[in-house]
Amino acid sequence: MQYLPIFTKLENKPVLIIGGGEVALRKCRAFLKANAAITLVAPEFCSELQSLAADSIVTLKNKRFDESDLENTMLVVAATDIEAVNAEVAQLAESRNLFVNVVDDQPKCNFIFPSIVDRNPITIAISSAGTAPVLARRLREKLETLIPQHIGPLAQLVGQFRHKVKARFKHFADRRQFWESVFDSNVVSEVQAGNKENARAQLETMLDNTATPEGEVYVVGAGPGDPELLTLKALQLMQQADVVVYDYLVSDEIMELVRRDADLICVGKKAGNHSVKQEHTNQILVELAKQGKKVCRIKGGDPFIYGRGGEEVQVLAEHNVKYQIVPGITAAAGCSAYAGIPLTHRDHAQAIQFVTGHCKQDGQELDWEGLAKANQTLAVYMGVIKSPHIQAQLLAHGRAPNTPVAIVENGTRPTQRVVRTQLDQLAEAIASHDIQSPALLIIGEVAALHEQLAWFNKNNQISSFAQPITQVA
Repeated sequence: MQYLPIFTKLENKPVLIIGGGEVALRKCRAFLKANAAITLVAPEFCSELQSLAADSIVTLKNKRFDESDLENTMLVVAATDIEAVNAEVAQLAESRNLFVNVVDDQPKCNFIFPSIVDRNPITIAISSAGTAPVLARRLREKLETLIPQHIGPLAQLVGQFRHKVKARFKHFADRRQFWESVFDSNVVSEVQAGNKENARAQLETMLDNTATPEGEVYVVGAGPGDPELLTLKALQLMQQADVVVYDYLVSDEIMELVRRDADLICVGKKAGNHSVKQEHTNQILVELAKQGKKVCRIKGGDPFIYGRGGEEVQVLAEHNVKYQIVPGITAAAGCSAYAGIPLTHRDHAQAIQFVTGHCKQDGQELDWEGLAKANQTLAVYMGVIKSPHIQAQLLAHGRAPNTPVAIVENGTRPTQRVVRTQLDQLAEAIASHDIQSPALLIIGEVAALHEQLAWFNKNNQISSFAQPITQVA
């Protein structure tokens, strides 16, 4: 991040603009919106600036710039068409540790002007760090169409209730949950319709009638890694949670989307290294909910497909904890799609079975005879470590040695890697290519279609955060 985005309060603060033409006028108008005390220095001024000075809105100094003009100011803008003057302003301001902006000369700036979406008091600023101002402007235009005009009046209304809400709810989490309920209520539609008094009355009623918020757990599937595969509901609940309890399989890009001030608790499990026992995780969820917190239990893939979500929800139900379940794209669906492998195909596979390579100790052995049948697809989760056993059992029960296999490592992520092999070489391929978890094994005739149908990063229809992937034959 080249520039830290901050919002400064400039009301009655001294701001100096060097220049008297159209560019200086444009910058002056921006500062006037913030009610700054503006002084402009230039040998001559355009008529609009002269009119502002005549109305005592700005102060004009009809002279050439010199260092004394920098006295008693906090922020400087160089807006002349003389490069030497702009450079002198930048150098002198920098030597005094003043914020300085040289218009259209980003290297000389220690602050820059963003593109702004103004829904006073809501302000959205967009910056490209001076590298692509036209792109920033186009993003602003897009946001202008998405952010409704009533957002400003809504923010003004709720701002008048902040002290009342703070007095009613002593804890920050309770206040935040109250405001979440307000923004999901008819208060918003009343403001949108221009019925501000109705909105105010309803807000008063909600404040009088609201009990202490009740805890709840959101069991959310995050999908296999690409943040664009999150559901809208998953993203919404991730933003509402007070606490996020997550696994190692949840990608960093997805974790970047949770609420910035949410508490984060990692209960990740890796093969051979269970950092937190499942029973402890269950207890954490119950205890947090009993404290009145909104808890997002976020899991890679889908929580009910080899995600132990069922076990966790059973415990929540036993303790009468409210919960919601948000399905996610499971690894078999996401990884196979990004590898260009249809899990079913009329010519190759009339059935699909999801299998885990990591079962409970002393658990029931898999139905290898059924799994070894031809013309079906096996999607094997967590099968890297057990691959020699999986290979041996399928071969022993009749699956053909040359059955196509695809190993999809880090599926849907920027580091996705697809290794193609055949069944009797599965364990050797995993070892020779140093396959690491998370990885999905796709065993069956459809795996051979990868070479023909692989699309990820090939035809511009890719995830917005994708990087080149590696394909290994």
